[in-house]
Amino acid sequence: MPRRSIRWLTLFSALLIIGVVITQIYWVKQALDLRHRQFNQNAHVALQDVAQELASVNGVMQTSNPVEQLSPEYFLVNTNATTQPDLLEHFIKNSFQKHNLITDFEIGIYDCTTNKMRYAMSLSTKTNDKAKAKTNNWVKTDKYPYYFGVRFPQQSAYIVGNLKGWILSSMLVLLAVGFFAYALFVILKQKHLSEVQRNFVNNMTHELQTPISTIRIAADVLNSDIIVTQPERHKRYVHIVQEEILRLQTQVEMVLSMAKAEQNALTLKKESIDVHQLIESLLVPFESKVNLRFEATQPCIDADPFHLRNMITNLIDNAIKYSPDKPEVLVRTFNKRNSLVICVEDKGLGIAPEYQKKVFNKFFRIPYGDVHNVKGSGIGLSYVKQIVRSHHWHLELDSVLGRGSIFKISIPQK
Repeated sequence: MPRRSIRWLTLFSALLIIGVVITQIYWVKQALDLRHRQFNQNAHVALQDVAQELASVNGVMQTSNPVEQLSPEYFLVNTNATTQPDLLEHFIKNSFQKHNLITDFEIGIYDCTTNKMRYAMSLSTKTNDKAKAKTNNWVKTDKYPYYFGVRFPQQSAYIVGNLKGWILSSMLVLLAVGFFAYALFVILKQKHLSEVQRNFVNNMTHELQTPISTIRIAADVLNSDIIVTQPERHKRYVHIVQEEILRLQTQVEMVLSMAKAEQNALTLKKESIDVHQLIESLLVPFESKVNLRFEATQPCIDADPFHLRNMITNLIDNAIKYSPDKPEVLVRTFNKRNSLVICVEDKGLGIAPEYQKKVFNKFFRIPYGDVHNVKGSGIGLSYVKQIVRSHHWHLELDSVLGRGSIFKISIPQK
């Protein structure tokens, strides 16, 4: 499938997932709002019935609208007469059960002589439990001389409990959407890994074909009869074969070392090394493209010489490859506290901030226009990071796009 089609499919799937989630949240919210309105209406009607029954018992005229809702959970009922607690409990529980209000609630009766709630009780239509409630946190009014208040402290829990089916189905839908999103993410990730591995195979094949071709040509020359009479030429071609074999060995060893390092199975053969001597021995293939500035007075460290050579070679090779004009590469060393610091600096293309962490990922290559066609396997910097980590060293990158990069390795010394 073309990459453009995959992008459109991903965008459409993401919009579809977002749409389903928003729709589900909207309908759950609508259902909650509807339940709240139904609860308030039922409570309003039930309390009107209670007010009518109390008016009949007390022999007073009932007002046209005795029930007033002061908050989502609090109702006030005008009685126009003194209310007996036992009678109020009986009427209110019967009325709530009649209108299917099976929940906990609190009632408080106002005493106009003391301007206080003289009675407060917690009741329930689910059980016959009965307990005293606080009398100092009720909302009072000056509109009526006689009234009682009803509060539903568990209203939200009651409404949510009635929507368990809705909520469960919504959770199942969201779970299904989540699995779909995860499956899509895994598929796209696997496709990306497949592309990365294919690119790695292509790049690695090219990297291996070059020394193999050189060895084949040198072998043909060495196989000729005339080469025996030309000792200098014979020696030069033998040296070419040795260098290319070493290059092949380095490539293969680097890939194997990467796999071992990821599994924490890389064995390091440490020995005392003079870093200055080692770096000088590496510069023969790079001719005059690299400058040295050895400022360290203590250049000796304990390290695996093979991996240290490969690591510094990778950094220098990258610095040269990504300097489009005349390369200006500087390898610098200095001591800092109890560490030796090795810096590989260039004035090349530099690395954009969004790529500075990704460049150490395996197979990652920076898309610098046509510069991504530069030879390479995409594992050089990842290998550097793995070797630094295996030695318990510290690696830093300081880069500015268009101005160059500085790779800095801090190595503790005894």
